[in-house]
Amino acid sequence: MKEQSLKDKTTEKLQSELKTIKSITGVLIGVLIVLFSVIIYGLLTKENNSSFIALIAVGISCCGVLPLQFTNMKKIKSELDSRNKDN
Repeated sequence: MKEQSLKDKTTEKLQSELKTIKSITGVLIGVLIVLFSVIIYGLLTKENNSSFIALIAVGISCCGVLPLQFTNMKKIKSELDSRNKDN
């Protein structure tokens, strides 16, 4: 399935995508904060650290999604700004 270009999408569609991406990114950041808090707590208080060390890899890999989300938000914002300047 071919993805539509940002220029081909309506302004309402772009605004809804931006809102969705912002909410998903916010939830992901919240979950990562909780995850890293649990990891730090577990590493400091528990004797068996193997599961917490494995969770570090999960947290770091999930952090790799954030730059992509911020890049998508920046592209959508710049497209919306260019449309607002044209009007």
